[in-house]
Amino acid sequence: MDKNRFEELREQNDLTKRSIASKLGVSDSIYSRWENGKDIIPTRRLYQLANIYKINIDYLLGLTDKKIIIESSKEIDMKIFSKRAIEIRKDFNETLREFADRLNTSNSTWSAYETGKVLILCAFLIEVCKMGNYSADWILGRSDIKKIK
Repeated sequence: MDKNRFEELREQNDLTKRSIASKLGVSDSIYSRWENGKDIIPTRRLYQLANIYKINIDYLLGLTDKKIIIESSKEIDMKIFSKRAIEIRKDFNETLREFADRLNTSNSTWSAYETGKVLILCAFLIEVCKMGNYSADWILGRSDIKKIK
């Protein structure tokens, strides 16, 4: 995750940490920890932050240097996310167990993602994006472009 992007975007938009924290519904100190790279931002908050700035999550995470405008005010659609989680595992042609092992997690964790019971942790989201050059925006349903170019 590129902590400098959070600060850079906030300053470019002439916003304070307090105002971003307020928009995200978190305390100033929590947001500061995300911006300073002390904690990993939760996926839902990352999604909200990208919506605030109207840009791609891939740029926010430092997965690409290409900033794309994405207008989205909706919440994460867990049905889309779960379908894409399944598609990613199938792209690797692996069983649930094999894919979970690849991510160093349990079968039940990845299964919960595939069934849409739980939203993917940001750390896993980043790892999956890097493994297959996937777009986080595609995984989370903000874009129909599957791969980062």
